[in-house]
Amino acid sequence: MTRIDFHTNVPDKIAYCCRLVRKAYGARNRIVVMTEDAAQQAALDAALWTFSGPDFLPHVAFDDPLAPDTPIVLTHSDAAELPEADLLVNLARRAPAQFESFPRLIEVVSTDEADAAAGRQRFVAYKRQDYQPTHLSIGKS
Repeated sequence: MTRIDFHTNVPDKIAYCCRLVRKAYGARNRIVVMTEDAAQQAALDAALWTFSGPDFLPHVAFDDPLAPDTPIVLTHSDAAELPEADLLVNLARRAPAQFESFPRLIEVVSTDEADAAAGRQRFVAYKRQDYQPTHLSIGKS
């Protein structure tokens, strides 16, 4: 069963995701990041190239021919065929359609009230499906 962790009260989802991905990649994990839309995916793509000078985080979009061989894959599409990975990071306000195929899911929820409300709904929905999500508050409450 997928382990689900909620990281809430995140002031900047893109910057936080970059740190999460760097840590997971450093532990030799394959990672898929689900974004809200193409604009957020493009912002994350740019951030992954620039957020840390000494770290190279090899990543591509889900529809890139190199996606099956690249350790970090970015997508905004629930319909995309995603590569096998150790971790799914969700930045979107919806539950990823294929989350059950990943051993671990990290839901990143910002301080924005609409995002927080969507996160609470996902938390309850996961519990209704007999998952036992954990909660970690990152920023000040």
